[in-house]
Amino acid sequence: MPEEIRPTDLKTILHSKRANLYYLEHCRVLVNGGRVEYVTDAGKRSLYWNIPIANTTSILLGTGTSITQAAMRELAKAGVLVGFCGGGGTPLFCATEVDVEVAWLLPQSEYRSTQYLQSWVKFWFDDDLRLAAAKQLQQLRLERLSQAWNARALREAGFAVDANHLQTLVQQFRTLIANAPDVTALLTDEARLTKALFKLAVQATGYGDFTRAKRGMGTDPANRFLDHGNYLAYGLGATATWVLGLPHGLAVLHGKTRRGGLVFDAADLIKDAVILPQAFVSAMRGDDEQSFRRHCIEALARTESLDFMIEALQHIATNTAQLAQQTAAPAGATGGTP
Repeated sequence: MPEEIRPTDLKTILHSKRANLYYLEHCRVLVNGGRVEYVTDAGKRSLYWNIPIANTTSILLGTGTSITQAAMRELAKAGVLVGFCGGGGTPLFCATEVDVEVAWLLPQSEYRSTQYLQSWVKFWFDDDLRLAAAKQLQQLRLERLSQAWNARALREAGFAVDANHLQTLVQQFRTLIANAPDVTALLTDEARLTKALFKLAVQATGYGDFTRAKRGMGTDPANRFLDHGNYLAYGLGATATWVLGLPHGLAVLHGKTRRGGLVFDAADLIKDAVILPQAFVSAMRGDDEQSFRRHCIEALARTESLDFMIEALQHIATNTAQLAQQTAAPAGATGGTP
């Protein structure tokens, strides 16, 4: 009999330093000998594979999966987010009241810190301050993009962009973001930036004609990989907001239309930097979904993307809350509402 492992025996690893993000399909997730494992069938045999929950951020359960109550209990204790999704990682959904596009089963505890939630709500109900937070998020996104696309690893993988063209583009949108009068203008600038980045990616990889299709509608490899990879980014976004105790509805950019908008905001910090180039590189190499997913997860870990997302949200929460204090209205005045 294997020795039982108690949750208290597991060493705590900060979420920002965890290495694993899982997508599972056609298996059962259960507890075996105190360990959380997933079971696959090989003919008449069952194969058991360990999930190192203390070093895992989130788990996506795809087609043909099930999970036991005992496994959910252990995953919750270790602070692992669990989401149900379709084949290939998309679309993401589960049987909760949360918006189907970012539905996560979140670990619960009555004793988690509310430090960043308190900072967030100090500014969130003010339209101007929420716009200031959205601008910070977009500027951090550009900074991450500029660093990632000039990295040696991407160039060696066959994604060599024109550095001068990229720098000019980044500087152009830095100015547009700084001068945006409202969130609608920011979203318009975001759409223009993304379109320009797709064009750069096509040129860098020699992909040919490309048009970004609506989610699930694209039939070419790059569109499919973009959909797939974006949901990996949403998994990290959900983890980052959960770590900081920020509700998914308190978005600064996507909050007008999406109940889970803050997850989309957080994912935007790294989608262009990591997922977009990998989608085109994998499409040109002829990778299958599994290979693409592995390359994405490796890139997200190598670039410490979750660490960056958490630190970025901390920075936005602290800075904008301080700005709210500096611009506090006189006693009796009320702020705007979203």
